[in-house]
Formats: sequence, structure tokens, C-alpha cells
Amino acid sequence: MTPVTTLRPAEVTAGGRPPATSERVRRAHRRRRTLLATATGWGFIGPATFVVLGLSIFPAVWAFFLSREKWNGFSEPKDVGWANYRAMADDPDLGAAVGHTLFFTALFVPSSILLGILLAVALNQKVRFVGFYRTCIFVPFVASAAATGILGNFVFNPQFGLVNNVLRVLHVPRQGFLDDPHQAMVVIALMALWQQLGFTVVVYLAALQDIPRDLVEAALTDGANSRQIFRHVTLPQLAPVTVFTTIWQTITALQLFDLVFTTTKGGPLNSTQTIVYYLWDQAFHSLSFGYGSAVAYGLFAATMLITLGMVVYSRITKFEAF
Repeated sequence: MTPVTTLRPAEVTAGGRPPATSERVRRAHRRRRTLLATATGWGFIGPATFVVLGLSIFPAVWAFFLSREKWNGFSEPKDVGWANYRAMADDPDLGAAVGHTLFFTALFVPSSILLGILLAVALNQKVRFVGFYRTCIFVPFVASAAATGILGNFVFNPQFGLVNNVLRVLHVPRQGFLDDPHQAMVVIALMALWQQLGFTVVVYLAALQDIPRDLVEAALTDGANSRQIFRHVTLPQLAPVTVFTTIWQTITALQLFDLVFTTTKGGPLNSTQTIVYYLWDQAFHSLSFGYGSAVAYGLFAATMLITLGMVVYSRITKFEAF
């Protein structure tokens, strides 16, 4: 007999399943793998994310509701609406704290930007031990502000501080420094500059190394000297980084607290009382948690407006800092 040959239908695959069914199976496998990878990733980052959100968003929301209440931490909270925010406008101590903070910002931010650029240009040169110099600049930034404040107390102590000992050798009259209302904020600005300068130097150093070498070589070919190259090539290329560092250092200045707490405690004569130190004093010394929270939200609003203004400025001028 002639054997009967059974023809396989064209729509049936070698595995015996139609192509559509096989494609559905593959999609299901891909979805399972994606879900497994997503679940694994969230398994690692989920606990840390939960902790971060719990320590940031929840206190922020609670502080907002607290800012509309009068509460000393013991008695029953009393809803006062926006009275705490209205009281801020008539508070002379808060006005003085704002003035001290703005004075510190005016001293700290331009100095950190200017010195950051100059030191970054110097450390971008091919010199011996440049790695050691870069490390020395960056180490203070790693140290805590509390450690910097404690060290500053010894260096600028009016009685036995290192700076006054040097001035004595130079036959210069002894200075009050942290005990002088006219000098204390300047000294704190110097300590903050010493601590934070490493950040701006590292950022500018990275930006300098990203400047295309072709631009510099073209300027040299056109006969430009080093000063002209710095003014017309280097500075324009650093403009986006300058916007970023200005915003960062401004926020850092507005949030000044640690150095004041470890050095002057807001004195002498409240001459170094900043906004953050004032709201801390209101909340934890005067036990006016509602008013302190209102001051904190006022500072948050001011910081947000400054940041948005700088971002809009960078977009208008096409610096593309963000």
C-alpha cells in the first residue's frame, strides 16, 4: 500500500501551537520578568524610600498644619488660622534675623563663587602635587559644620585664639571677633567660606575640564592671550555652572544654623541670629511651635521664589543650567 502523507497546516508552527498563541505566551513571559524585576528593585529601595518620605514629607505636612495653631507642646493645640503668618510681619526680632541672614548671604555667596573659580583655574594647571592640593581644598567640605564651628571657636577666641596670637606678634591690637557684634557675622562668613569652598572648587574644576580644547586652541590661533581666553572663552562656558552654584550656595546661606549654634548661639546681642536659628529658638526655647513652623514655611517660600527666579533667568538667558 502507498503510505498516506499528512500535510502540516501552514498556520501551525513546529511546536504545534499557532503563532498567535506563541506570541501571547512570549508577551506573558516578558510581563512576568518585568514584574519580577520591578518587584526586586522596589524590594531593595522600598524601605529606604519609605524612611526618607516618612522623615521629610510627613514632618513638612505636619508643620504646615502646626503653623496654623498655637501650641506649646503640652496643652491642647488652638486653631488660630493665619495669625502666626500675620504676626511675622510685625516681629522686629524676625526682621533683624532676616537682615543678619541677608548680610551673611551677601558676604558668603559672591566670595564662594569668585574664589571657587580662581582656585579651580589654578588647580586645573599641570603642577606637581596637584592631587594633594585638591584634597586639601575639599577636606573641609567633608567635615561637619559642628566640627568647623568648634575649631573656629579656638582659632578666633578673643583671649587665646590663634589669630589674635598672630596679630599680637604683628603688633596689631587684639580683636573681639566672635565677641564683637560688628565682627561676629563676618567671622562666621569666613568659617562658612572655608568649609563650603571645596564644593564650588570641585564643581568648577569639573566644568573646566569639560570645556572643548578646540575653543581654546582657536582663540590661541587668533592671537588671544591667557586673560582674553579666560574672559571670552572660559567664563561664558562656566555660565551654566555659575547659575547652579549660585542657587546652591544661596540656599546654603539662607539655612545657616550649625555654625551659629556651635559658636555664638545667636549673640553677641543677637547680632548673629539668623532665620533658622530664630525659628529654632522660638520652637524649642520659647515653645512656640506654631509660630516657629510659620517662620519655617516663610523661609521655604522665600527659598522657592529665589530658586524659581534663578531657573527662569537661566532659561531666558539660555544658560541651560537645569
